[in-house]
Amino acid sequence: MGDQIVFFDVETTTPARAGRKFWLLEFGAILVCPRKLAEVDSYCTLIRPGDLSMVSPKRFSGITREAVAAAPMFEEVADRIFEILNGRVWAGHNIQRFDCPRIREAFADIGRPAPEPIGMIDSLAVLNRGFGKRAGDLKMATLASYFGLGQQKHRSLDDVRMNLEVLKHCATVLLLESSLPQILPHRDTGSLEMVTRSRANGRSCGEEASRKSPPTSLGNHRAVPYKKGDGASEGCVAWCSKDKASEHFA
Repeated sequence: MGDQIVFFDVETTTPARAGRKFWLLEFGAILVCPRKLAEVDSYCTLIRPGDLSMVSPKRFSGITREAVAAAPMFEEVADRIFEILNGRVWAGHNIQRFDCPRIREAFADIGRPAPEPIGMIDSLAVLNRGFGKRAGDLKMATLASYFGLGQQKHRSLDDVRMNLEVLKHCATVLLLESSLPQILPHRDTGSLEMVTRSRANGRSCGEEASRKSPPTSLGNHRAVPYKKGDGASEGCVAWCSKDKASEHFA
């Protein structure tokens, strides 16, 4: 299990004011083989928040109050989410600041220990150092548009798949530039002072804009290199069956 990377993303409510609680609304993840960068399994579920009134009736992403009202509570899917995340390399865009804290808070709320990673790849920090300003900024929506990957949907499973494709494209550009420096001159990769993943093609994303904006400085955030766990399985596991409020894709 330790040699598998899990890209994950959460969608949440937006607190009315600072210091108020985030409620999970959706969790999505893909299991990726690091040798081929290929998706081998996936899991996604809506989550019913403890306070339905906190779900905006007009969310940009399309996650409605009615939809999450029929979804399982977090404690009902906690075992599966723990199994997916624990003991793997975690990957995602801005997960160090946003998604990881939300997962730990959700487990704390039900009195259970949170899953722990064996390594972390935050693509926001990785691309800030390596890819820089080529696309204009490091918003996931901007990067996806730059590479012609479509519009960010702000749904967990769609976003993690887009995240993986963005990383593949960025890595290819960097490889070509390093291999053909005379033909493809190295462009400015200076780090950005402000990066967000919440505005696409000039459109404000409402709730998403306030809760998923990375800090004004990346500070000392850094990705932990991928490390293969001792005795890690070469295979990949199936995660869960499909029910009314969750999706399992082959």
